[in-house]
Amino acid sequence: MDPSFLLMLSNLLHLHNYLDPSSSLLSSSSTSSSSSSSPLSSSAAPLLFFALASVLSYASSSLSSTSSSSSSPPPPRPPPSSSPSSFFSSFSSSNLWSLPPSSRDARCRALFGLSYPVFATLLDHLRPFPLPLSLPLDHALSLALARLSRGLSSRRLSRLLHLPPSLISRSTHALTRLLATRLYPDYVKPPVSHRLIRTTHSFRDISALPNLCGAIASSPVRLHCGRRLPLPPLLSSKSRPFPSILLQIVADGRKIFWDACVRAAGSADAASHFRDSRLYHRLSSSDFLRDSVVTVNGHHVRPYLAGDESFPLLPFLLAPFSSSSANSNPAHEAFDAALARARAASVEPAVALLKGRWKILRKLNVGLDHAAQTVVACVVLHNICQIAGEPEDEGKYFWRDPPESPQMARPVESERSVYYAGESVRQALAEDLYERQQKISGGR
Repeated sequence: MDPSFLLMLSNLLHLHNYLDPSSSLLSSSSTSSSSSSSPLSSSAAPLLFFALASVLSYASSSLSSTSSSSSSPPPPRPPPSSSPSSFFSSFSSSNLWSLPPSSRDARCRALFGLSYPVFATLLDHLRPFPLPLSLPLDHALSLALARLSRGLSSRRLSRLLHLPPSLISRSTHALTRLLATRLYPDYVKPPVSHRLIRTTHSFRDISALPNLCGAIASSPVRLHCGRRLPLPPLLSSKSRPFPSILLQIVADGRKIFWDACVRAAGSADAASHFRDSRLYHRLSSSDFLRDSVVTVNGHHVRPYLAGDESFPLLPFLLAPFSSSSANSNPAHEAFDAALARARAASVEPAVALLKGRWKILRKLNVGLDHAAQTVVACVVLHNICQIAGEPEDEGKYFWRDPPESPQMARPVESERSVYYAGESVRQALAEDLYERQQKISGGR
């Protein structure tokens, strides 16, 4: 209570005692009539006292409330909500949908790594599958994409979004599992029939090599070494001292992957990884990619892949001639240059785009039991972006790993016969290419 009001109330009590010291609120009528000789009647004194006290109390309370409302600071804002809806509502409530499509998509790419139409399409493809979370699908997808595109750990992202780390981890694991299993067959599939013909024509325009249907590469995905995550020693080697897992991918001329394989033991070389993959067994033991055969200098050439020195030489996977050959052969040099052009226009920039868009692949900060599905999920997302025509700005979306010297692949005993068949096919293609180049240069 205000001290000035207390002082005024005390003065009124003294005035009341002076006017009628013997009266009270319960005094009888006879007592009040006998004191009529005082300056103010005793019956009027209590009434005056309580009337003045009521007026002063009301005035004091009004003034104090007015002064406190004008001088006190505004109440503090509530802490940011820890509900997952706050992140998605902040994304959608910033007038994003009222922006022009180009500005809206640029903002969406900054948040999720892809434009809004691609986000909406991905959401529609995921709706039929159950999600083992209490979150709505769009919220879980936004959290997973935010982590994959930014490359942040669940703890770091939780501090930015004011969400529990466990919620972000569970959303990421659930969505990457769906992408790697449910959507993989729809978006990562080998070219067949008319798609195979279109792919081989595309590579022929790039490299002048007939019936080339893809380029294969092996790329390490570095693992984050957390203090609480002891990693097996098999995940590192002399040539690659940092712990990693190995990603094997095949890409076409549009930089779209049509096969992906992840090996948990990152120390394995590319040739061993390829021999252990499902792709190798399909290419060598079935009718896979055999329906389009061309004849080159008397040799039947089936669709084949373009590899580097780290892959074995096979009829369906052609590696360049050895660069250590003492005698230079112009036909061999022409073939090696054509093979390098095919790889430089397909699988090499595709890997750079993959790790440029999804920064989590630069240093994978998930548990080893979720590592393979996370990498494959990013491959699926890459293909979705490529099919939708997402931008390929080299300065923004490309990421080049430090160069590594490839380990030369050596033939194994079980591949002797197919190795010699691969040598014959490669020699026929090299001679045919050189002859055509000579005719073109001679005609000029």
